[in-house]
Amino acid sequence: MAVYVVTWNLNKEGAAYTAARATFLKHLAKYDNTQDSGLETVRWISTNESAQQVSDYLRQKLDDNDRLFVSKVVSGTHAGWLEKSVWTWINARL
Repeated sequence: MAVYVVTWNLNKEGAAYTAARATFLKHLAKYDNTQDSGLETVRWISTNESAQQVSDYLRQKLDDNDRLFVSKVVSGTHAGWLEKSVWTWINARL
């Protein structure tokens, strides 16, 4: 299994944004994932899929003006300031 960091920006306003966000998060829930409460549009996911496969799958629920970035987290090459539970989740899967 690999761990990926996924970040996105849904470029919608108002009620359309709320519905689009809910739809996107439900779609993302296909994957084992975790989040840090301080990073609203970032998730870490665990899957056997490639970054391209994850991107292609998540892209299905995005509009052309939205943005998405998926990158593999490699053991020993990551750092940051996150909630302890997020670090525990990530490190248990690397």
